[in-house]
Amino acid sequence: GSQGFHSWTIEEVRQYEARHPIGTRARLALALLLYTTQRRSDVVRLGHKMAQSGWLKFTQIKNAKRNPITLEIPILAELQRIIDATTPLGKDTYLVTQFGKPFTRYGFGNRFRKWCDEVGLPHCSAHGLRKAGSARLAELGASDHEIMAITGHQTAKEVDRYTKGARQKQLAASAMAKWEREQNE
Repeated sequence: GSQGFHSWTIEEVRQYEARHPIGTRARLALALLLYTTQRRSDVVRLGHKMAQSGWLKFTQIKNAKRNPITLEIPILAELQRIIDATTPLGKDTYLVTQFGKPFTRYGFGNRFRKWCDEVGLPHCSAHGLRKAGSARLAELGASDHEIMAITGHQTAKEVDRYTKGARQKQLAASAMAKWEREQNE
């Protein structure tokens, strides 16, 4: 059993951010992936037309023809700050190539790989930020249904693949706190 894509650590996110400051396309890419927990195929489509009153509304590309999933997710203040500071933004999409054209999902994947390699993070990927964002939500106590409302997953089993480690840590802390309370009584 493969564990799938590597889930970024907080230290890896900070390392990437240190090399790619706010205002760069690389930093915007990280922020969109992390703070929306969407796949690269959806992140490359996000733009001004999907943003209204602090929310992003879009239909995910995966399974769009047979089982469309439309999401409305709030834009975190940090993400909005990074969007506002980034130039250039595209007319229709936030992320654009050096030629001002929207990325394809494959072109974006290749470009993101280069940005990660520049920082010495060859084991990190765009999809690993989807996992990291999901795990962070779990660490903060978000329920499976709350996480599903952000990621677009349809079952708790799918979410569990992303959040298992975070949930284990949270449950272990809760269990040991109970033991400690019992010992102190």
